[in-house]
Amino acid sequence: MTPANPSSDHQETLPSQSVGRDLIDLWNGIGETSSKRQFLLFIASVVVVIAANTYGQIQLNIWQGDFYDAIGKRDIPAFVQQLEIFGLIVSGLLVLIIAQTWINERIKIVIRGMITLHLLAEWLVPKRAYLLQHVPEIGHHPDQRVHEDSRHFAELAADLVVGLIQSTFLIVSFVGVLWILSDNMVLAFGKTEINIPGYMVWFALAYSLAGSFLTYWIGRPLIHLNADRYTQEAALRFSLVSIDDSAQSIALNKSEHSKYVEAENLFEKVQLCSRKLSNTLAQLTFFTSAYGWGTFVAPVIAAMPAYFSGSLSLGGLMMVVGAFGQVQQALRWFVDNFPRIADCRATLTRVCVLRSTLLGLNNHKERPHITIAESDSPQISLSHLELDLPDGDASISINPLTIQPAERVLLVGKPGSGKSHIFLAIAGLWTLGKGKIELPKNAKILFLAEHPYIPNGTLYEAISPQPGFATSKTRIMDLMDALDISHLKKFLDRDGRWERDLHLDEQQAVAFIRVMLQSPDWVIIDEALSALDEYRRRALLALLLKELPNTGFIGTGRPNQQDGFWQREVAVDRSLPKGEEDLITRPRRTMPEFVNWVTSKFVGRPPTQLKLGLGVKTQSEPTTIDR
Repeated sequence: MTPANPSSDHQETLPSQSVGRDLIDLWNGIGETSSKRQFLLFIASVVVVIAANTYGQIQLNIWQGDFYDAIGKRDIPAFVQQLEIFGLIVSGLLVLIIAQTWINERIKIVIRGMITLHLLAEWLVPKRAYLLQHVPEIGHHPDQRVHEDSRHFAELAADLVVGLIQSTFLIVSFVGVLWILSDNMVLAFGKTEINIPGYMVWFALAYSLAGSFLTYWIGRPLIHLNADRYTQEAALRFSLVSIDDSAQSIALNKSEHSKYVEAENLFEKVQLCSRKLSNTLAQLTFFTSAYGWGTFVAPVIAAMPAYFSGSLSLGGLMMVVGAFGQVQQALRWFVDNFPRIADCRATLTRVCVLRSTLLGLNNHKERPHITIAESDSPQISLSHLELDLPDGDASISINPLTIQPAERVLLVGKPGSGKSHIFLAIAGLWTLGKGKIELPKNAKILFLAEHPYIPNGTLYEAISPQPGFATSKTRIMDLMDALDISHLKKFLDRDGRWERDLHLDEQQAVAFIRVMLQSPDWVIIDEALSALDEYRRRALLALLLKELPNTGFIGTGRPNQQDGFWQREVAVDRSLPKGEEDLITRPRRTMPEFVNWVTSKFVGRPPTQLKLGLGVKTQSEPTTIDR
């Protein structure tokens, strides 16, 4: 299979199927929800309001003919009467316009809610957010698509749908009016008289079709340009966020200038996309403006022979011009909205590609993979486990490896030996390779990485295992004292971003307090004590023995750690691909090479038809991992 090309700027943003197919798939994927019912109710309401608005526009067109006829006859009483009628019509239209605006805004809210919550639900399926990081382009900025693209699409889609409904009603209503008005028009050219049934309708259709074709021809590049712009904007935003998150490290390494150059280059790409977009928009605006101004004189010029021949009065001429304007307003919906249509299409594609990618992350049956299964046995078993890594293979020296309940086993090896990948394999996050991992059924298994997950909120909430978990502050404070982090007790009721506000050693200590509060059956650790000094490390291990005497531990680390906690050490062996045994002399993969390798292993298909060989658990291979 050919790897996806991560260097392509808009590979995943090109339309993979029709707009209708994308919309149908998205609608069906959302499922039956109250938001869907609200959406359909608002659509029905806006149809009723637009129908009433169209009726009011027809009455306004009739009034226009009577008004100008009164002016032509110099009939003052009729003139005053028409002003009163005008006030009634406009008052009704004003109420309808306000109602239509309110419904339109509510439709935007409902559409955004449906799409955002659906994408969130698919994104936060267990392990998917992690697996998505291995997909080039799409996996880099999923937050942009979930937040910004769903909002932008909702606003564009609501405006376009309501506008299309309104244009449809105008066409159906005013084409008939225009046909009747122009049915008996006699066009006089010298001594020649011509009567073309519905003459002004055919003129309006020809004028609109010519405008729509030229608009599409000029503005078609906008679809790709908008897609490119969104990709570059997301990359720039990600870079700026990373600068903010790494401000201290940047300052310590005096890397401000390099970060400025990086951000400047990304911004220049955004500027280049914006310049291309502005050039195309200027060309399109030149045509659409000229087209719009033409509608002021085109119907008058077309109907003038009938007016000069006497077959059409001044009031009739104004009614024809008004009806032509309404038909043109409806027919030129495509002309006026093409930039927004292109923008909406690009945004819809980004949303649908993210959704299809997320759904494809669990399609793994076509590739060999590490099997994860539940067992009735209380032990953890790793049978013939061999991991396929970017620079070779990793395996465990004891095969099969069986770890009994309450046993404490340390997987040891040199840096880069693959210890962390075994940790990920037990968690079900790395399944490239072969072998089988059996986990005890219904066991509570907790995983601790080197950089623990500390949620935002109060520190008490961050330490509490889950919302509603009954944990006394006294118990937490006692554990803090035991781990020599009593200085954090004053922050228990304070909100914060703890992954930034706490040092790594404090984060690791907090994570272990959370573990001890849950009393799990198993704890799987990956360098989760690396930041602790020797005193705090020994205090923590002693506390774990006291608090969790019946808990099994599997950890990763370097050999010869004389801490008295681990009962057994198991070596992790690393082998290189055939012909590449010399790890020292062999150059490591560059980042583009690594991304291509991961893509070929995990993806193997363009993102629009994504199926990953990840071995994520299916119903036939259930695994219960209580986090």
